[in-house]
Amino acid sequence: MGTPTRRKPPLLLLAAAALLSSAAWSSAQGSPATFGPVFEDQPLGLLFPEESTEEKVTLACGARASPPATYRWKMNGTEIKLEPGSRHQLVGGNLVIMNPTKAQDAGVYQCLASNPVGTVVSREAVLRFGFLQEFSKEERDPVKTHEGWGVMLPCNPPAHYPGLSYRWLLNEFPNFIPTDGRHFVSQTTGNLYIARTNASDLGNYSCLATSHMDFSTKSVFSKFAQLNLAAEDPRLFVPNIKARFPAETYALVGQQVTLECFAFGNPVPRIKWRKVDGSLSPQWATAEPTLQIPSVSFEDEGTYECEAENSKGRDTVQGRIIVQAASSFPLAPLSSPSRDVGSALCCPVQVLQPRPPNPFQMASSSGPVKGSQSRLEVSAGDLRFSKLSLEDSGMYQCVAENKHGTIYASAELAVQALAPDFRLNPVRRLIPAARGGEIIIPCQPRAAPKAVVLWSKGTEILVNSSRVTVTPDGTLIIRNISRSDEGKYTCFAENSMGKANSTGTLSVRDATKITLAPSSADINLGDNLTLQCHASHDPTMDLTFTWTLDDFPIDFDKPRGHYQRASVKETVGDLTILNAQLRHGGKYTCVAQTVVDSASKEATVLVRGPPGPPGGVVVRDISDTTVQLSWSRGFDNHSPIAKYTLQARTPLAGKWKHVRTNPANIEGNAETAQVLGLTPWMDYEFRVVASNILGTGEPSGPSSKIRTKEAAPSVAPSGLSGGGGAPGELIINWTPMSREYQNGDGFGYLLSFRRQGSASWQTARVPGADARHFVYSNESVRPYTPFQVKIRSYNRRGEGPESLTALVYSAEEEPRLAPAKVWANGISSSEMNVTWEPVQRDMNGVLLGYEIRYWKAGDKEAAADRVRTAGLDTSARVTGLHPNTKYHVTVRAYNRAGTGPASPSDSAMTMKPPPQRPPGNISWTFSSSSLSIKWDPVVSLRNESAVTGYKMLYQNDLHPTPTLHLTNKNWIEIAVPEDFGHALVQIRTTGPGGDGIPAEVHIVRNGGTSMMVENSGVRPAAYPGAILSHSMTMLIVLSYLEL
Repeated sequence: MGTPTRRKPPLLLLAAAALLSSAAWSSAQGSPATFGPVFEDQPLGLLFPEESTEEKVTLACGARASPPATYRWKMNGTEIKLEPGSRHQLVGGNLVIMNPTKAQDAGVYQCLASNPVGTVVSREAVLRFGFLQEFSKEERDPVKTHEGWGVMLPCNPPAHYPGLSYRWLLNEFPNFIPTDGRHFVSQTTGNLYIARTNASDLGNYSCLATSHMDFSTKSVFSKFAQLNLAAEDPRLFVPNIKARFPAETYALVGQQVTLECFAFGNPVPRIKWRKVDGSLSPQWATAEPTLQIPSVSFEDEGTYECEAENSKGRDTVQGRIIVQAASSFPLAPLSSPSRDVGSALCCPVQVLQPRPPNPFQMASSSGPVKGSQSRLEVSAGDLRFSKLSLEDSGMYQCVAENKHGTIYASAELAVQALAPDFRLNPVRRLIPAARGGEIIIPCQPRAAPKAVVLWSKGTEILVNSSRVTVTPDGTLIIRNISRSDEGKYTCFAENSMGKANSTGTLSVRDATKITLAPSSADINLGDNLTLQCHASHDPTMDLTFTWTLDDFPIDFDKPRGHYQRASVKETVGDLTILNAQLRHGGKYTCVAQTVVDSASKEATVLVRGPPGPPGGVVVRDISDTTVQLSWSRGFDNHSPIAKYTLQARTPLAGKWKHVRTNPANIEGNAETAQVLGLTPWMDYEFRVVASNILGTGEPSGPSSKIRTKEAAPSVAPSGLSGGGGAPGELIINWTPMSREYQNGDGFGYLLSFRRQGSASWQTARVPGADARHFVYSNESVRPYTPFQVKIRSYNRRGEGPESLTALVYSAEEEPRLAPAKVWANGISSSEMNVTWEPVQRDMNGVLLGYEIRYWKAGDKEAAADRVRTAGLDTSARVTGLHPNTKYHVTVRAYNRAGTGPASPSDSAMTMKPPPQRPPGNISWTFSSSSLSIKWDPVVSLRNESAVTGYKMLYQNDLHPTPTLHLTNKNWIEIAVPEDFGHALVQIRTTGPGGDGIPAEVHIVRNGGTSMMVENSGVRPAAYPGAILSHSMTMLIVLSYLEL
C-alpha cells in the first residue's frame, strides 16, 4: 500500500476554561514593564517506582511575569489545596508531593501561573507509578522435544509497569544464552526460541526480567525449567516462523520501532528483511532476527516483510508500520501583539502535521473564546478581532490535542488608547542634508488610535509635489535638495485622544563626490594590488570610506587577512589586496560617505590561478587491469587548462598515487582517458587533477568505489622454506600472498615437490590465501632427505607463474652415534674440564653441538644437570660444582630433533676448597721508588687445598687500572712512582682449589710505615672501588675483587 496523502488537518473548536484578568491592567496608561506570565519551566511526566526509598516527588513549574506570578496546581482537573503541613507543598512554583503513593497521587497534573495581566495553564504532566512483582514460586514443568527440532520456552513474566527487557540463564548465573542465529529472546514476550536444538541445549533455563525506571532498576528471576531432548531427528525441516511481529504497528514520529521475526527449521533459517513498498535505509539495524528503525518518520510508513529461508524452503510474514504524530507548535507559535483600540487583529496559529488531526481550544482572560461573537471569529485555528476594545486586553491560550496528547501556546494582547506623544520619537532637532540629494524625515509619535499627520515649513503647510512627498505613514521626503530648502520643519499629529507637534531644522551641506575612482585589474594568484579611491566632501563633516566585494562588506580587522586600507589622508581611501587568492576576484565598490550622503564607484578584479577541481568523475568499461574514466571540466580560473593527471588509491595503500594512462599525456580539452596497469580484483577510487601555466589545482572528489575484474595470479609466492616436524614428515613453508597479488576469489597455493634426484613431481593443493605451510607425511621418507620444492598460486581464473625451485629437507631424527673417549678432570673446587672425540657425520640431520650431563656420585643419572655447547667444540668447562666431590659425566650429540645416545661415562673429583682465611698482619715499608709488603703465611687445614702462592692486586691514584702480581713467598716488593698519594692493595691465596678470600689495605704515602692489620677478610664484591679520600683512616677494609 502507498503512503497516505498528508494534508493540513481540519481544526475543530472546543470550549475552554476561563482565565483570570485584571481591568486595572487594561487601562491605556498601563506600565510598559507589565506583562503576563510566560512559562520558562513546565512539568514533565514522571515514572515513580512503588518500592523507591525516595520520600518525595517534584513537578517543576516556573514563569516569567511582571508583577511576579503566583502558582496553583490541579490534579485530574481539580485544584489541589496547598496548606501548611499537608503532603502537597509549593516550593517557588514547583509542586512537591511528600511520601507519594499510587492510590492517592497517580494522575494528571497542571500548573496555573497568574498575575494581574492574566493566567496561563501549563501542559499536562502524568505521574505514574512503576512496579515489578516477583515470578510465581511454583515449579515450572519440564519441556521435552526431539534433538534437531525447534522449541519455545515461555517466560510468563509477572505483573509489571512499564515494559521489561529479558534475558535467559542456562543452569547458573551468569551463564546467559547468547543472541545468535540459533537462539532468540523476544523483547516483546520474553519467550526463548531455539531454531534447532542440539545436545548442548540440555539443561535448566531461567527467565531474567528487568524493569528500567527513571531512577531505579530491578530484576527478578523465574524458577528453572528443564529442557529434555529425545533421540535426534535427522530430518530437514522447512522454516516455520514462530515469533511474528503484529499485522499493524503504530508508532509516533521520532520513536524507535523494532520488529521481531524468528523461525524454527533445520538447517537453521536465515532471516531477511525488506520493505514491500519501498527500500530499507542503510542506517537501520537489520541484524537477524530484528528490524530496528532508530527514529521513525512518515517516510518509513509502509508494509514490511520478514523472510525465513533455508535449503528446504521459506516462510514469510508481513505487517504494516503506521506512523502518527503528536501535536506540536513551531518555535514561535503565537506572538504577543500590542494594538490600537478600535483596530482589527488576526492571530494565526500553526500546528505541525499531527496524526490524527487536532481539535482546538481558544481561551482568553475573560473566558472561553467563541467563534460566533460579533467582533471576533475563530476559523481554522486563527483568532480574528474585527474591532478591538480595551476589555480585550489580557492573556490568550490555544490548546491543541489528539489521542497522543495536548499542547498549549499562550500570548498576551495589549490594547492601547493614547494621545499623540513625541517624547519617545521626536523629530531630529538638526537634520543635515546634501545639496542635490534626498532627505527622509520620519514622523513617528506614539498614538492610539493612529494619528493624522501634517508637515509645515515655517508657517507654510507642505503638500505633495514633484520634490516633496508626505507618505501615508507621515514620513516627509524632499528630493533634489537646494540651499532654499533650509529652515524649520514641523510635524503635527492629531487623533481622537489629543494632538502634539515636533520641530527640526534642515541644514544643507556640499555633496560628496569620488574624484579618483578605482580601476579594474587583471592579476595572478598571490599578487598584490592597490585599488585607488579619492573623494571630496563638505569640510564641516567627517568622511569615511567603506569597501565591498560583490556587495558584501570587507572586514579589515580579520586576523591574518588579505586586505589593508590606506590611512594617509582623510580624502584617500585606497584598498590594498595582499597575496590575492581566487576568492578575491569580483566586483569591488568604494563608498565615500558622510552622515548626509555618499558616493560610490566600482571596479572589477580578475584573479587568475590554477584550475579548480574537475567534477563528475565516472568509471566505466572495467576490466582486470584497465578502466575508462570520464569527468567534467572544472573552472579554469581564467587561465586555460593545459593537462590532466589521474590518481588512484586502494583500501590497502590508503594514499593517492599517479597512474599510467592512455594517452600518456592528457591534454586540457580532454574529458576522458583510460587508466592502465591496475591490479586485478582490487577496489579502487579515482580522482582527476587539472593543471595550467599557473600551477596544479585541487583534485576532484573521489569517484565511486569499483572493483576490477578477476584474473589469474601474475606473481609467484615467495619465502619458500621448510624443515622440522615429526619423523616421516616434510614441512614446506612460504609467505602468504597479500590481497593485492591474489587477483581473484577462490585463492590458494599449488605445491610441487620431489626427492632430490627423482624424475617425477608430486603436487598438493592448499586452499586459502592465509595458508602458510603444508605437511607431507609418508613413513617411507627418511630423516633429513632433501626435496626439491616449487610453488605457484591459483584462483578461480587460473594458475599463476611458478616460483624458483628451493631445497627443503624432511624432518630430522636424533643423532644415532655417541661421542667417544670422554675424559673429565677437576681443575678447581668448583670446576672441571670435559673433553671428547667428535661423532662422525650423521645422516639424521644437522649436528648442532653436544650436551654434557653430570651428576654426583651416589645420585641417579635422571637427576643430572645439563649444559650444551653452542657449536661443535670438543671440550667444555663445567662450573658451579661442589668442592671435594666426585661427579659422573656423559656426553651426547644433539640436533633440532633432540639428543642422541650417551657416551660411556667418566668420573672427576673436584679439588678441596681454598683456605677461607685471608692473609693477616700485613705491613709495608717505602723506599724512594719501591713499596715492600709483608704478611703472615696462610696454612691450609686438612679439608682445604694447599697454598701454592699469593696474588696481589695493586692500584694507585695515578693509575686507576689495577695491576696483578704473583709470588710464592709471603712478601713482595714492587716499583711505585714517587708522587703517588694513595694505593689500594688486595692479597689472597691461590692453589689447586682456586683463589682464597682477599685482604685489602689502603696505603697512604706519607702515612708512615709498618701499619698492620689482623685478618682483614671482607665480603665479595665486583670491583675494588675508588681510592678513598685523604680524610679517612689509614687502613680500611674494602670490597672484594675476584681475581
